[in-house]
Amino acid sequence: MDLPPGLEAAWGLREHPRKGPKPGLTLPKIVAAAIAVADRDGLDAVSMARVAAELGAAPMSLYRHVTSKDELVELMTDAAWGPPPEPADGTWRDKMNAWAWAMRASMFQHPWALKVPVSGLPVYPNNVAWFEQGLAAFDGTALSETHKASVVLLVSGYVRIHVSTGADIEAAMRAENAEDAGQAWMLKYRDMMAKVADPARFPATTRLLESGAFDAADPPDDEFVFGLERILDGIAQLISQ
Repeated sequence: MDLPPGLEAAWGLREHPRKGPKPGLTLPKIVAAAIAVADRDGLDAVSMARVAAELGAAPMSLYRHVTSKDELVELMTDAAWGPPPEPADGTWRDKMNAWAWAMRASMFQHPWALKVPVSGLPVYPNNVAWFEQGLAAFDGTALSETHKASVVLLVSGYVRIHVSTGADIEAAMRAENAEDAGQAWMLKYRDMMAKVADPARFPATTRLLESGAFDAADPPDDEFVFGLERILDGIAQLISQ
């Protein structure tokens, strides 16, 4: 089976060009430069020409190492996540809890990478390393191999959604320029929804707005903890069946 060019490059299976002078560029340098552009100006700013300028090289020289921008984006996304840290000790729950928090921290370092669509199972080196560590957390449990994969994807999907939403909310908070940005954002949301949400059409939302839930901002990690604990509770129930 022939692998896509990007996978060959990621796993070090692509042959290096033999013709011409020894290239001054390397694939890791190109990927690092692309990440630097994305970190500063966002994913939309990444182009072959922009990355080449970052490196002080001609755009065509990049094509000796990457075949397209799409391939470059895949490579830089996997590099941005980085490998997982050493696995935690303890029970499967201890390990998955630490795994999810580590993934969350990794994703927050490069939020632009969340804009890259995820399709199917992981195939790039760092993503596979995260997947491997998640699967290994359930060694010794009663979960089938299929269920191990399913719960790992469930937890990683939750982390991804949480970080993606959290990054947008944090950006909105920063735009408020308030001393207590979290509190200001919650109050603005409450007041805005109170004006547009008709109580007859949205009775449950109205009850929430009137309950005082938005009067004070919770600690920033509370929502993540709540959701993660409920998912781990569900996995525990599955294991015990």
